[in-house]
Amino acid sequence: MAVAGAGLGGLAAAAALVRQGLEVAVYEQRPRLPEDETALHLAPNGTRVLQRWGLGTQLLALAVQPIALEFREWSDGSLTWRQPLGRMGPGAFAAPYCTLLTDELYDLLLARLPQERIRLGRRLSGFSQTADGVELEFADGGSATADVLVGADGVRSLVRSRLIGTPRRVYHGTTAYSGALQADEVPGLARDRITVWLGPEARMVAAPVSEGEQIGFVAVVPFRSRTAGQRAVRGQPAALAADFGGWAPDVKAITAAAGGIRSWTPYDHAPLKRWGSGRVTLLGDAAHPMLPYHGQGVSQCLEDAVALAHHLATAPTPAQALRRYEALRLPHTARVQLGSRANAFRPAAVPDVTWAQVYDIEEHLPG
Repeated sequence: MAVAGAGLGGLAAAAALVRQGLEVAVYEQRPRLPEDETALHLAPNGTRVLQRWGLGTQLLALAVQPIALEFREWSDGSLTWRQPLGRMGPGAFAAPYCTLLTDELYDLLLARLPQERIRLGRRLSGFSQTADGVELEFADGGSATADVLVGADGVRSLVRSRLIGTPRRVYHGTTAYSGALQADEVPGLARDRITVWLGPEARMVAAPVSEGEQIGFVAVVPFRSRTAGQRAVRGQPAALAADFGGWAPDVKAITAAAGGIRSWTPYDHAPLKRWGSGRVTLLGDAAHPMLPYHGQGVSQCLEDAVALAHHLATAPTPAQALRRYEALRLPHTARVQLGSRANAFRPAAVPDVTWAQVYDIEEHLPG
């Protein structure tokens, strides 16, 4: 098995395949493994996968388990809505909601893979299918063969473009900023909950990470520039502070302390009608890029990985396995993707989604 891309989706796919006893090689175009100290949210459907893989103890040693998700008025910080988190009841929700640094989850998954399975500096430039497998071509002139190719190569996926073309990007009129700061720099902000301040045109989300010693934040403001991917804008927080100048004191404290931030322009595309053909398929952002309004991007990657590995281990042929994986996952990820998009257009309202709609994983997470 070959996985294109060593981001969180690619590592999750590889870890799931190895867990099923399957041989896998991960091809990453960058010469070094990526580093990312931004915060991420793992909902119960995501943490449940890691628990299934025997990583629950390590995860909880790294992550914060917020007690609640609180929505607050943008101007004065008054509470408008509160959702308790933690272990959210029996059945599918019996797992914690966690916040942690991206690098922490990355290292957790990386520890499950023998280092020789990851091939750095191998940028996929093309592939072709034969009766027995997939021939991979790399930009350095090298090649490789695999039984299956999984495109986990992100929102600008080469595998997707070669399979089905490049979908039209849909921009949503916003620019996003993210970063992390020491919690002591925002002394009035509780370290045991996720806080969302909603304004007429913007929002700020703050979540505790690093045992509550740091606060990770994401701010979404009206559109400034279309930046493909993320770019560092370190030492230039003035524009961010200006956007939130009239907001609640805790929000202004976050923007004042944000010395190193990343900026990107969120976009997605319409749900795909298919993910693959023959022995090739897609996973994660390559298949279903999501706007950051449900906190489900990583959790859906983990679900993809479980389903993919299950079907590759149990179906009669690789092609049948991939079609079963796609049939199981595509309808659900489309619902979550569109739900996240819908929340982008309701910045001043409580999200119109139930936990069950997002976290109901029993019927689309086999094994």
